[in-house]
Amino acid sequence: MNNAIILTNGILQHSDAKTAHGLIRGTERFHIQGVVDAPALAGQDAGVVLDGQHRDIPIYGTLDEALAACPSLQYLIIGIATVGGVLPEDMIGLIQQAIHSGLSIVNGLHDYLQDRPEISDLAAKHQVELIDVRRPKARKDLHFWSGDILQLNTPIIAVMGMDCAMGKRTTARLIKQACQAKGLKAEMIYTGQTGWLQGGKYGFIFDSTLNDFVCGELEHAILSCAAAEKPDFILLEGQASLRNPSGPCGLEFLISGRAKSVILVFAPKRVYFDNEEHWGKIPSVESEIEIIEKLGSKVIALAMNTELCSDAEALAYQKEYQDRTGIPVVLPIQQGVDALIPILTGLK
Repeated sequence: MNNAIILTNGILQHSDAKTAHGLIRGTERFHIQGVVDAPALAGQDAGVVLDGQHRDIPIYGTLDEALAACPSLQYLIIGIATVGGVLPEDMIGLIQQAIHSGLSIVNGLHDYLQDRPEISDLAAKHQVELIDVRRPKARKDLHFWSGDILQLNTPIIAVMGMDCAMGKRTTARLIKQACQAKGLKAEMIYTGQTGWLQGGKYGFIFDSTLNDFVCGELEHAILSCAAAEKPDFILLEGQASLRNPSGPCGLEFLISGRAKSVILVFAPKRVYFDNEEHWGKIPSVESEIEIIEKLGSKVIALAMNTELCSDAEALAYQKEYQDRTGIPVVLPIQQGVDALIPILTGLK
């Protein structure tokens, strides 16, 4: 694996740093040697700051400190996912400094580094790579939906959410790992830049794909995975939510991706979409279940994002939602997802 540092530049503890959060929790593509964030967090372990679990990933207050402590670095990864995918201006100088130091840059934003002359010219001069993960595929490389997926018998489970930044990818990844620990073969179809950064083999970048080809790219990823890996289960990483007005998403997973089972992620204390009051209130979990089931799929479990919850509150909400819906509720970060394994094996 390639040695990398993550740049969050002061927002590690914000949901906009969800790319960094995923990489801190695990990646098979890079060896993460540290996070560059804010001086106030310098010296702490990024895993402990994120969710209380030590992962031997130090936080550095400046890029200079990180470069001095990690002489074998090869890549700097921009570890944020901003609204609209815009690169913050205060990161440009740090990216240029990293290039001067011989680092290649991995960028998951819609703001492509290769399109910025002040960065692309510098990268060419120093002979380093600029990897814009979200740059769209060429038309010749895109697939249109064929219907071949209708012949696939492998259980497909979509991990969907009530909003953005809920933990859909993390939950799917934890389920994959739990299956593997029990001798079951589960594969995950990534649909965002962080899934690729974490080492995903099968997938595509949903929000960088021409609309006509989203369903075909999804089908192609699923069929390629099934043919090559012959998994017991295929997990689909959901994006946004069915009713988030900034980018409603999810019908593709259920209809074109043929996910007949859904694990729905919710956050009981989040009131508004993306925490923006003017975007509107997040509807009830029960209403989301009703929509999913009217589309022909079944919600087999709920996964709870416990943001802003004390431990006691999280357990109380877990019981409340199980009682309200009659559906099992797991706390992926606090309790793991082993309780889902019997439910999944019942799908085979």
